[in-house]
Amino acid sequence: MNTHTKPVNTLVEELNSDLKKGVNPEALPFLVEKYGKNKLKETKKKGFFVKFLLQFKDVMIIILILAAAVSFILAATHDDAQEFFEPALILLIVIANAFMGVIQENKAEKALDALKSISALHAKVVRDGHDLVIDAEELVPGDIVLLEAGDFVPADARLISSSSLKAEESALTGESVAADKSFDSTPKEDAPIGDRTNMVFSGCSITYGTAKAIVTATGMSTEIGKIANLLADQDDSGTPLQKKLARLGKLLGIIALAACAVVFAVGLIFDRSPENIQTLFMTAVSLAVSAIPEGLPAVVTIVLAIGVQRMVKRNAIIRRLPAVETLGSASIICSDKTGTLTQNKMTLLKAYLDDESKPADIFGNNDEAVRKFLTYATLCCNGSVTIEDGHEILVGDPTETSIVAAALKNGIDKETLAFRYPRIAELPFDSDRKLMTSVNVIDGKRVAIVKGAFDMLLPLCHKGSFKKAAQINEEMSKNALRVIAVAYKELDETADLDIETLERGLTFMGLVGMIDPPRPEAKAAVAECRRAGIKPIMITGDHVITASAIAREIGIFTDGDQAVTGEELSKMSDQELKNRIRYISVYARVSPSDKIRIVKAWQALGEIVSMTGDGVNDAPALKAADIGCAMGITGTDVAKGAADITLTDDNFATIVQAVREGRGIYDNIKKVVGYLLSTNCGELLAVFVAMLIFKVPPLLSMQLLWINLVTDSFPAISLGMEKIDDDIMSRKPKPAKESLFANGFGIQIILQGVLFAGLTIVGYYLGETLGGSVASGQTTAFIVLACTQLFHAYNMRSEHSLFRKNPFSNKQLNLAALAGFVLMVFVCLTPGVNQAFGLVILKPYYLYAVALGFAAVPLVVLEIFKACKKKFVK
Repeated sequence: MNTHTKPVNTLVEELNSDLKKGVNPEALPFLVEKYGKNKLKETKKKGFFVKFLLQFKDVMIIILILAAAVSFILAATHDDAQEFFEPALILLIVIANAFMGVIQENKAEKALDALKSISALHAKVVRDGHDLVIDAEELVPGDIVLLEAGDFVPADARLISSSSLKAEESALTGESVAADKSFDSTPKEDAPIGDRTNMVFSGCSITYGTAKAIVTATGMSTEIGKIANLLADQDDSGTPLQKKLARLGKLLGIIALAACAVVFAVGLIFDRSPENIQTLFMTAVSLAVSAIPEGLPAVVTIVLAIGVQRMVKRNAIIRRLPAVETLGSASIICSDKTGTLTQNKMTLLKAYLDDESKPADIFGNNDEAVRKFLTYATLCCNGSVTIEDGHEILVGDPTETSIVAAALKNGIDKETLAFRYPRIAELPFDSDRKLMTSVNVIDGKRVAIVKGAFDMLLPLCHKGSFKKAAQINEEMSKNALRVIAVAYKELDETADLDIETLERGLTFMGLVGMIDPPRPEAKAAVAECRRAGIKPIMITGDHVITASAIAREIGIFTDGDQAVTGEELSKMSDQELKNRIRYISVYARVSPSDKIRIVKAWQALGEIVSMTGDGVNDAPALKAADIGCAMGITGTDVAKGAADITLTDDNFATIVQAVREGRGIYDNIKKVVGYLLSTNCGELLAVFVAMLIFKVPPLLSMQLLWINLVTDSFPAISLGMEKIDDDIMSRKPKPAKESLFANGFGIQIILQGVLFAGLTIVGYYLGETLGGSVASGQTTAFIVLACTQLFHAYNMRSEHSLFRKNPFSNKQLNLAALAGFVLMVFVCLTPGVNQAFGLVILKPYYLYAVALGFAAVPLVVLEIFKACKKKFVK
């Protein structure tokens, strides 16, 4: 049997406690040793040095480090200090890249720390017959705790006694309405957490009433502790972009090694002298450098960072940079209801006054009957609503505050009412009667006002249109409204103020229907998601009727969709869930492990899953999902720590903007990758083919590094700042397994590389022939390749013609191209600098014009290609 079904006496006996005296103080050391402290376990975190070393796992980085190491060894055999310049430059780039990675990683893994902070700091307990206040960490199972309104629950506990107890459990169960609790309720053995009404749970709070309870679980054994375990068990899987770049790195590494092996083999056939072997190695280094886009990880990171800055302006804070791209690829958004799609605030929506034809809006209605109804309902509330700096401050039970707020909007202030019609007696709400009664002096008469559940109040009334009221109550309930009935009775001056007198012979006044309403922006945001090919799903701890009604109102639940409960879900096999999951749009009364199961079921079908939420109960699924979005205002620290993105305005519509930005950023990253790889492909082919033809590399490794990290990088970053296409949210999400090079993009990169290589080799040949030296040929090839890449950046702005829009509308690219050109001129013409890079002044001088002419050829060729593609390819 579970703790919520065992008899209290059995629990007390099992836990060696006493209902009056509590735990024996002499047994505390043993109990602490047995159960541990009432706190969550801390996970050992990686230190800075370990994180730094892990940045060097990448294949591309390892190849560069090996090349630099051997270059240092060879440089040490020479007296020329200039020989150390090349390997030092390689290592400097690698180390800078590693530091950037560590800075990003240090912002991660905060979820468990946030879970610790949610626990109560102190607890009121009974020990050895005395009431004490102790640190919550010192609690042990068997302790008797005392709870009252405003207290945080310090540990999971079974109620021993209670009076009108209500607990706020939305962070754990997802329900916005405080849960009624009673020591004598009898939940089922398999009841979900939200239905265990004789239990209170760690991290939740008491909103009404008082109670005494016996602690049944502490620390990691509590429900929050179980969530912490689930959270710790979820690994951060790489995003699609990370996986694709990792595969690309391995492929380029293999290509570089293969090319090096071929060059070595060919070179050794002709000359096996030590001098030639060293030359061959330096050539191999050139090949490795040309094949590996060293700047790619840094440039992609910078492009993502630019996107992050834009998203901050749109109220979305990014925790991990690649999460931007993943959100843009999301095909499923699993969203919690309370506080995410809804306002997390009970709002009085409809009211029915006795003998009217139907319920109606009451806001702004100055009808005397309406004002009397709201006045009486407000007088029978303990909740309060005040306005501070234009914002409503709600204190008390959400049901009551919704009534008080509705009255206030109609110009009826509770404080004024309380002064004008003072309360002289009260019968508090309890879960048995499901009623509350207030006795007030109104116009010199004593009046009993009763509010509560309709089915409990109706038998106590003798005046009213009961049949019509029952019909209205049913209609409201079917529309997922929480219905409260209100009645009154004028009392004689000598009448007793007991239940039998106050709650009998009542006059029925009417009904109020309230709901946690959808956010105004949610419906439009859901519609936008559907247009973008994204399926929105509601996952909540609330009841299925309420969840389905809200989901239908905002467009998540449509004809043909299904809604299932956690109980139904638990009975499904994994295969059955996979078969049905595409038809299920609403999940109600689910547990944290259910949420993870749903997320992973979608992932197993190849979908990229986003999870939004704000409560503790969302945290494991937020971390398990491909992308987790937490609410910034109502969200717990736990959810924020586990998520990849925090929405600072708690606005579901912000997700739409985040998706749009993510898609746009992915498009721009694709342009950047295409640009860098086509130029690197050109470099690799140029060096490889020239070695086979001329037996001399057309470009030195340091020249290639300069092109890769200076000439390439600035235009690449500028491409990442291109404006997002207007129709981007009309496209379907790209398939999860779609290659970055799908739809002929990879072939285009290779063909462009062949074109660049051909121009570079011809430039080298002309430079060597006309200039009379290898250095002259290498200088010409350097200028051709560097300027080709500057021009090519404009080609990559769009799949359409460069002149379809203003070719110079990207101001950042204009500045980058100008800076790249100026820096190239500086390196080529500045004495000392050009010597360090193995460059010379070209003679005859018209070789400069020839090099620039060659560099412009791809611009013309690709414009012709785009025109042909537009004409012949649909």
